[in-house]
Amino acid sequence: LRACVCVSVAEQHRAAGAAAAMKFKIEGLTVFFPYEYIYPEQHQYMLELKRALDAKGHCLLEMPTGTGKTITLLSLITSYQMADSSVGKLIYCTRTVHEMEKVLDELRSLHAYQQQELGKGTKILALGLSSRKNLCIHPQVSGEGSRESVDAGCRRLTASWVRAAALDNANIETCPFYEGYEKKGAEQVLPPGVYTLHDLRVYGRQKGWCPYFLARHMIQFANVVVYNYQYLLDPKVSGIISREMEKECVVIFDEAHNIDNVCIEALSVNIRQQTLDGASRNINKMSQIIDRFKATDANRLREEYNRLVEGLAQRGNLPASDNWLSNPVLPDDILREAVPGNIRRAEHFVAVLKRLLQYLKMRLQTEKVESEGPVSFVTSLSSKAGIDQKTLKFCYDRLHSLLLTLEVTDTDEFLHIQAVCDFATLVGTYTRGFSIIIEPFDERMPHIPDPVLQLSCLDASLAIKPVFQRFQSVVITSGTLSPIDLYPKLLNFNPVIIQSFTMSLTRDCLCPMVLTCGSDQLPVSTKFDMRSDPGVVRNYGRLLLEMVSCVPDGVVCFFVSYSYMDAIVNSWNEMQILQDIMQHKLVFIETQDVVETTLALDNYRKACDCGRGAVFFSVARILIARLEYLRETFQIKEGDFLTFDAVRQAAQCVGRVIRSKADYGMMIFADKRYNRHDKRSKLPGWILSHLKDAHLNLSTDMALHIAREFLRRMAQPYDKAGSEKKRTLLSQADLENMEAQATAGF
Repeated sequence: LRACVCVSVAEQHRAAGAAAAMKFKIEGLTVFFPYEYIYPEQHQYMLELKRALDAKGHCLLEMPTGTGKTITLLSLITSYQMADSSVGKLIYCTRTVHEMEKVLDELRSLHAYQQQELGKGTKILALGLSSRKNLCIHPQVSGEGSRESVDAGCRRLTASWVRAAALDNANIETCPFYEGYEKKGAEQVLPPGVYTLHDLRVYGRQKGWCPYFLARHMIQFANVVVYNYQYLLDPKVSGIISREMEKECVVIFDEAHNIDNVCIEALSVNIRQQTLDGASRNINKMSQIIDRFKATDANRLREEYNRLVEGLAQRGNLPASDNWLSNPVLPDDILREAVPGNIRRAEHFVAVLKRLLQYLKMRLQTEKVESEGPVSFVTSLSSKAGIDQKTLKFCYDRLHSLLLTLEVTDTDEFLHIQAVCDFATLVGTYTRGFSIIIEPFDERMPHIPDPVLQLSCLDASLAIKPVFQRFQSVVITSGTLSPIDLYPKLLNFNPVIIQSFTMSLTRDCLCPMVLTCGSDQLPVSTKFDMRSDPGVVRNYGRLLLEMVSCVPDGVVCFFVSYSYMDAIVNSWNEMQILQDIMQHKLVFIETQDVVETTLALDNYRKACDCGRGAVFFSVARILIARLEYLRETFQIKEGDFLTFDAVRQAAQCVGRVIRSKADYGMMIFADKRYNRHDKRSKLPGWILSHLKDAHLNLSTDMALHIAREFLRRMAQPYDKAGSEKKRTLLSQADLENMEAQATAGF
């Protein structure tokens, strides 16, 4: 539940002092900070971060939303880089392009201050890297709809065989920007500076160079690289983009509260009937191309066969434009082995793929849910289709090699067979940490057949293990990591620092409450055996109705699943509660369609901004999977993991109520289970510090009284700088005094 008052951290700093900035020392390290004041928690965060870098170890740091994590990280680590030349690149991983641009904008203002203090000789090169879709400047290719279409369009113009043929035939189109990059840009170095994706596109147009390949080339020279999680966590991408990064790099995963789920998704594959139908079409097309090559250029197929006898690694370094995706799992030593004899010849490999597809189609024809491990699946596949584990292991790279040999440029057409080979390589490589689940229908529509075969990764540490091994310092940070103590077990690493910071506030602008019953004293809970009770449903509706009548702007209501949200909304409609809610505010609902949800969010914001007010119904996604594996492998009890996953999802939801220290909002945990100390204590410390005993075990009418009092109090003017007892802004003089006291005490 949120009263919509949004001021960014940067804006608050500028309000405190627009022109000024400061430098100060933390344990002997000079830190450059581009604002006049710093929050106490930012200073504490820097201190713990520096200690982790000193120890050359990994760390887990939680600091509340709206306290300036981004500029804190950038200030400390770039200052550390300048003080110690042995420290490598800063690799800053974000989830979205918007977050990437925000990081680079903050870095630009920081670097301007560093140059002001140290002179123009202080130069850094920082850039963002994203997909071709976000960097392409070719008029036709950049207009393609999907990322896969842009990748394929680029490949059609830049593949080595296309460019070679264009030398003899002027009618064959190539990309002028890639040609310009190859002629001049590949040997050039970008001028020092901070380059956003927009800056790279502008620079590419000015020079006539491809921004995407230029950015990939410049990674090796950059001091700071900002890109998506997948560039490090998804082995198919990291094997190409991040292969050359040095061990001394410092890696940051920002907003990393769901990093274990990102790791799991990177190594999970879903195969549906449409996937297999598409893969069949891909195989037929490959067979036709193979027959054509046999008739016109059989020598090319023989050369590939000889190369595969020596091992896949012998193909050497491919041109950047020919690199498609790296192998999802195979290390270099395995790639040096000879490819199994039964898939060396192109036609034999295609025959193996056909048998694999037939087996998968047969497995999808089930009428009940099936689940098994990789070992039993491979044993069944071997006995019924004659495909052994080693053959499966090499499927992905063998497909890549064949598509290069056949000079295939329309990579977007071959996504289906790529997914099948990805599945084959993973299931042939891992004997533990995965589960194969076959579901005959979607549980929301059990009467409609929609079979899906899922290779579900159960162990998040498999994807992130190479990152911990390769780099000396990895920082995992977010505003909502609590309960923080389970992450080292889930990700299987040993951090040298684990710390959660509270938020310094000049007023009590957060109001968390635990509501356990309705006005009729009937308990409320989304526990499975209670959630559909008409009395519980009615009490949730009455609670929401009372809140929308007193909260001035926006209310966000989170449900445990889409199916539960649909059922509740339908019940509220039948009870006339929904109509009563709409008398006070507009109602917007999240769906599984990204476009619809984005539109709903935009309209929700507009309704809040114009004073009409709105309610947004959303879903807190709780994943109930991999429980048995976690218990056996990491000794994490099922109850502990379910509590961890449920509480962190709740913390992420309510954490959105505040985006800066000028915001204020209420958090209502409407479930009797939050009244238990063992559940409630897992919430982040910055929420618990505002949860008063008087706000526990509330009924709807009591919560309404507290809400009205809180909103009345928040409407009063307040001192943003804080009093002596509640200092929320520290000046350079304050920090110098703190450093002097720390030195004297030491």
